[in-house]
Amino acid sequence: MVADLLDWAGQVPTWLLGLVLLAGALAAGYAGHLLRLRGDRRRKEAGSGLATDNQEGYIVSGVLGLLALMLGFTLAMAVDRFDTRRLLVLQDANAIETTYLRAQLLDEPHRARISKLLVDYTDNRIILATAKRGENAKLLADNDRMLVDLWAATAAAFETIADLDFSTAFIDSVNNVVELDAARKASRLAHVPTTVLAVLAIYIVVTGGVLGYVLTGTRGQLAGAFLIALLIFSLAMIIDLERPTMGSIVESQVPMELMRKALENQPPEVFDRWRSAAK
Repeated sequence: MVADLLDWAGQVPTWLLGLVLLAGALAAGYAGHLLRLRGDRRRKEAGSGLATDNQEGYIVSGVLGLLALMLGFTLAMAVDRFDTRRLLVLQDANAIETTYLRAQLLDEPHRARISKLLVDYTDNRIILATAKRGENAKLLADNDRMLVDLWAATAAAFETIADLDFSTAFIDSVNNVVELDAARKASRLAHVPTTVLAVLAIYIVVTGGVLGYVLTGTRGQLAGAFLIALLIFSLAMIIDLERPTMGSIVESQVPMELMRKALENQPPEVFDRWRSAAK
């Protein structure tokens, strides 16, 4: 059942998760408030008076401090993974452009074939990066097929440049494109462990119960509810960062888009200006 719950949590929108968590924390806060009223009533009946707030203040400070620490570490992990995905976009764009430019040194038909493959591969990468989960199966299949075609075209072209020093540089650039493709796929599969996020969610609900027990009066309860809402907002932001195909915070594809425009403005015939003149 726990596995089914975690699987459900991984499929639903982030805002819905936040609302469910907020409802759970507020319910825990209300339960804590009722428990406090019951305890106070029993102490009055026993003639022992109401409990002091000193120890309760220490408990609240400890609970909130530990929760803030856990949220801070988890946010740092999520942001680090986001930065990795963002940097890989730039590296991927540079690798594709380098390979494209080096391909212009090949003889036909290898130059035109590899140039077109790289342009089509770039178009597919841009669309794939913004595709939602469940809609990218065909795009992934096309992506893998294009990489196979690219390497097959490279193998065919290698026969014409095998005796040149340039061959090593060209093979390295193509290999870099393939490696970055694998790196970007791996970066999208790397997440903060689900168990960590589940523990944080449970901790926030428990914190709601503690605040409901300790805080009294309308102002105190409203302040506690506002604090819980802020904590849930922070956790929702972490979850959104961990969802590159579902969240609203995704890595920018501007480097790839700018590189694609550059390729569009630099078709293979552009590089034949002086080559044609020499002939």
